[in-house]
Amino acid sequence: MRRATRWALPAAILALFTSAALAEPVKLGVLTDMGGPFSDLSGRGSVEAARLAIEDFGGKVLGQPIELVFADHQQKPEIGLNIARQWLDQDKVDVILDVPNSGIALAVQNIIKDKNKIAIYASAATDRLTEDSCNGHGLHWTFDTYSQTQGASRAMIQQGIDTWFLLVADYAYGHSMEAAMRAAVPKNGGKIVGSVRHPLATLDFSSYLLQAQGTGAKIIALASGGDATINAIKQGREFGLDKSGTRLASLLTFLTDVHTLGLDTMQGLQFAVPFYWDMDDKTREFSKRFEARTGKKPGEAQSGVYSGVLHYLKAVQAVGSKDTQKVLAKMREMPVEDAVTRNGTLLPNGRMIHDMFLVRVKKPSESKGPWDYYAIETTIPADKAFRPLSESACPLTKKG
Repeated sequence: MRRATRWALPAAILALFTSAALAEPVKLGVLTDMGGPFSDLSGRGSVEAARLAIEDFGGKVLGQPIELVFADHQQKPEIGLNIARQWLDQDKVDVILDVPNSGIALAVQNIIKDKNKIAIYASAATDRLTEDSCNGHGLHWTFDTYSQTQGASRAMIQQGIDTWFLLVADYAYGHSMEAAMRAAVPKNGGKIVGSVRHPLATLDFSSYLLQAQGTGAKIIALASGGDATINAIKQGREFGLDKSGTRLASLLTFLTDVHTLGLDTMQGLQFAVPFYWDMDDKTREFSKRFEARTGKKPGEAQSGVYSGVLHYLKAVQAVGSKDTQKVLAKMREMPVEDAVTRNGTLLPNGRMIHDMFLVRVKKPSESKGPWDYYAIETTIPADKAFRPLSESACPLTKKG
């Protein structure tokens, strides 16, 4: 009896250690822009959105507290990549989130599969993440260059706005958006009469706008993002482009852009969004809690961080493990439906398709109060808003 007791105790201790080793905590990392041109649309708001998702899930998964870290990539690919490597190699981060700046997102995409981890991009726009750079580990959650060009160009060309000038940022997102527009505009019956690329940190757009106006284009389509978009729209209004018959359209416009510029400047612009805080009761309730913490309504990217975190945690809970391949399979199997996402499905190439919404910026007289900026014109169904798998260049979409 004594010998049996002596062996039972070490066995019990070994079982406890084994159980603890199998239940390492899930660790999430928000890689974002804390002080640069994308800090308002992502930044600390994206960190807070991740916190809200963790809290709504219950704070724990597989019996362990969920850990959250965040860092500022400072709009520098080498810094972003170094942070990602440290998180994956040393800090045991399981999922990298957000990643505003398409160039940095593509750099993360290059390593995420090798490390057998997951990235959920909420604010990078380039569709290369699910096309030529797809790998199944990088998941694109909110919008991309395809979703922002096809619907918008079709709607405006149908209104007779058929000659376009493209003013795009000279980095991965701008290049992807330009390529998408060069495909979308002719496809929908329009014509591109000129284009120019500008550096990401451009403050003065006067020469570019005058060049565009000289082509006689009916619309100048902006593909810049962040503060660059705001500056271009503001200067375009100052030059009186709208009075001369030349319209401005921002292909990727965020709620924070409208808030910064105001309805006087932005009224009448149309574009597609993946989320609006005032869509229904669920979005209003989520947005109320977000605003109580941040002082503003959640934007498109921040809502994507929230949705991506929740879906990942649901998958971990469902498979009883954070094994990457099992979790990815479960994420593709489960529908994506939460406080901010409607009709969502994760495709094999990593693209999460969901309903999009064509909105029009309200006139000041139409707004009922702070943050009441959009009128939803129509819902774009998920299978119409994003590139169909039959047109995808990603090898993961091919059978056989």
